[in-house]
Amino acid sequence: MIFTQVEPVLEQKLEQLKSLIGNTPLYPINNVFSKPGIKLYAKLEWWQIGASVKSRPAFSIISNAIRTGQLYGQRALLDASSGNTAIAYASIAANLGVPVSICLPQNASQERKDLLHQLGAEIIYTSKFGGTDEAQQEAKNLFLQHPDRYFYADQYNNPFNWKAHYHSTAEEIFRQTDGALTHFVAGLGTTGTFTGTGRKLKELKPDVQLISLQPDTALHSLEGWKHLETAKVPGIFDPYLSDQTLEIDSVEAVSLIKEVVKKEGLLISPSAAANLLGAMKVAQSIDHGTIVTVFPDNAEKYGELLKTVL
Repeated sequence: MIFTQVEPVLEQKLEQLKSLIGNTPLYPINNVFSKPGIKLYAKLEWWQIGASVKSRPAFSIISNAIRTGQLYGQRALLDASSGNTAIAYASIAANLGVPVSICLPQNASQERKDLLHQLGAEIIYTSKFGGTDEAQQEAKNLFLQHPDRYFYADQYNNPFNWKAHYHSTAEEIFRQTDGALTHFVAGLGTTGTFTGTGRKLKELKPDVQLISLQPDTALHSLEGWKHLETAKVPGIFDPYLSDQTLEIDSVEAVSLIKEVVKKEGLLISPSAAANLLGAMKVAQSIDHGTIVTVFPDNAEKYGELLKTVL
């Protein structure tokens, strides 16, 4: 890895943006679920620039690419995304003057598409039937055709995805629980959150239990999640890290959103609800413990879905 001299103004912008990434609050879940001997918490990841958990890896990938000379001038950052990483890229890149091109499945929510347009990102639509797997292939093809035009971020295989969580999310969780956590629960998409957070937590506390979640079928409605048995497995995924994998019914997860609004005062996304459902399943199976999960984003980008839920 070769680091280049970054212009002072750009370096200052990177440091300013870094202060807006991470350090999200840990929210106690007390009303939707309650059981003696159990503490259940969720990281509210929309409390940062880009408004989702993807801001962490997006900043990690962009800052590394700039400092190693891979992202410069008007060379565009190119990647595939179901929406949240794309928005994180575009939010951060807008501050740095970096062009962004995103291969996005057509069935991404309209709110995500509108926001990406407002942030100045170029959207290259791919089939809604191919999901992020097809979007990844399209991004790879574009990069092979125009290697001088693009920096291919490749979030599914870029180690700076999981390293972002290794160096931030895990340490925050450990500190915020005073080291008392017993279980970490998270869904699998790019797998960066689970892989990076889990690896560091195992170092900090070897007996912590790592519970991964995935949809119970390939035909699910959880944007960004992967049913690994039928999808392209991300290169950064570590299949030996998880102590247990639970399958989540996306319909059951989405139905939980209304209850969380009424009882916790949080308007969460389907993926956040799925993580909570998984954490609750873990909580129901143990007598004592401190369980932490992640709420990747809130429901602001899911307007059409919410009309049918609330």
